[in-house]
Amino acid sequence: MSCSARVVYSNESGNNAEVFKEGTLRRFFKVIAIQALALASFASAQDIVSIHTGRIQGSTEAGVTSFKGIPFAAPPVGKLRWRPPQPAAKWSGVRQATQYGHDCMQLPFPSDAAPLGTAPSEDCLVANVWIPEHHSGKLPVMVWIYGGGWVNGGSSPEVYDGSQFARKGIAFVSFNYRLGRFGFFGFPALTKESKDGLLGNYGYMDIISALRWVQQNIASFGGDPHDVTVFGESAGGFAVHMLMTSPMTDGLFQRAMVESGGGRVMMNSTGLREGMNGRPSAEQIGVAFAKSKGISGDDAAALKKLRALPAEAVVDGMNMASMQAAAPTYPGPMIDGKIVVGQMQTLYTEGKYHHVPLVVGTNSMDIGFTSAKNKEELFASFGKDAKAAEEAYDAADAKNFFLLGMKVGADAFMIEPARFVAQTFSSQGDSVWEYRFGYVATSMRDKWPGAPHATEIPFVFDTVKAKYGAALTPEDEKIAQETNTYWANFAKSGNPNGEGLPDWPNYHSNTDMLLYLSEKGPVAESDPLKTRLDLTENLATEHHKTGSDQ
Repeated sequence: MSCSARVVYSNESGNNAEVFKEGTLRRFFKVIAIQALALASFASAQDIVSIHTGRIQGSTEAGVTSFKGIPFAAPPVGKLRWRPPQPAAKWSGVRQATQYGHDCMQLPFPSDAAPLGTAPSEDCLVANVWIPEHHSGKLPVMVWIYGGGWVNGGSSPEVYDGSQFARKGIAFVSFNYRLGRFGFFGFPALTKESKDGLLGNYGYMDIISALRWVQQNIASFGGDPHDVTVFGESAGGFAVHMLMTSPMTDGLFQRAMVESGGGRVMMNSTGLREGMNGRPSAEQIGVAFAKSKGISGDDAAALKKLRALPAEAVVDGMNMASMQAAAPTYPGPMIDGKIVVGQMQTLYTEGKYHHVPLVVGTNSMDIGFTSAKNKEELFASFGKDAKAAEEAYDAADAKNFFLLGMKVGADAFMIEPARFVAQTFSSQGDSVWEYRFGYVATSMRDKWPGAPHATEIPFVFDTVKAKYGAALTPEDEKIAQETNTYWANFAKSGNPNGEGLPDWPNYHSNTDMLLYLSEKGPVAESDPLKTRLDLTENLATEHHKTGSDQ
């Protein structure tokens, strides 16, 4: 531009308002540039949060700001394999938190209802946070614990996106915890080297560590550390029961929700140093695993070799499809005397739990197990109630033995235990709401006679579009919106009810009322499975008396 260049601009009336010479022009654009930079800095600052380990920058989209892949503990690798979670390292500058961190080491399960979005790694102890873009006051907090049989799962699946909860005014948190032999492992040399006695349940230690991280940091995101709801599904639901009954979790949450998480006993559980339920101890199982890898002994030298094994060798082909076959070399969660101090049914009955408001429920076609080969064998387990059980399950008209066995197994493993927990809470004066999720997505109604295990998740999160895509219908979306609102209401007020929703009454054993979510919408009704569940309860009570909980 020459020195004689001039710029003319017009005012609103279209008249020439002013003529700028080059020097004036330079100053004009300099001011504009400074203002633009200031605005950009202001906008980005909305995505920057300071936590105790440093500053992080998230991203904002469609009214929700998210922060992903935040370390809440040090990577549990090398010498930290099979140790309680250690403090995360601090960093300088601003750490980008726009991508999920690695999910924990595992062999992905091909039929997983929530497929992983990242490559598994031992370096996986990260958290994610979603908050509304604009908010005032302290936000209630929800913390999600994924399922996957303690051997699969992670926080990265698209159906676990917390955006819809954030849009309802919630600070939503998810995180990863160690799985399989990384998360649940006993070994004599580990016991000898431990100074605090925290052993075996490393995955559960991660969960507790993540909740402590929430206490320390959630206020920086606008969340209220004294208004926390924990919820989980399947193994995550069992983990919530652990949190409810552990002496190490007092004050870490104020409400709880359990989705298909049992409620009586841990499946195939054993003790850390003493065997239970006909199984060897976790330490003995750990020694058996070492032997399977050609490592003899149970001393520090053997432990050093175990810690040097490649991560794939520790996984050793185990996932949800193969975990039962892996039982001789994998203990799963165990009674350790510090975190897990007993079976849920005993602790709940004795009132040894955190008395907080609770939502508990299952799906209409939930998961269950049976080793029975035929109807006679299936119902023989009911003892004197065998004939009554055959009638209650319409066994004479049942043409599909597999589905019949699933019903019996699901009642024992998931559905009746959920009712037991509701009954126990109610009898001890605690507020509790029971649900049963029976809604089947429109596109799956020709395949599923009811709602299978875990199929409530995209409806709870209102992420049904991610799950069903082009097959999604307005009916599916409506149920998702209603389910998500019930869950959000509970997190915000301690009561799932709210404007525009059918009433969901408190559970009381004299009425046995639950909220049934089906193609008819949410409906409060007396439990239609009462007769079946009463018979299952009789059987569970008898097993508990004789000490044969498993």
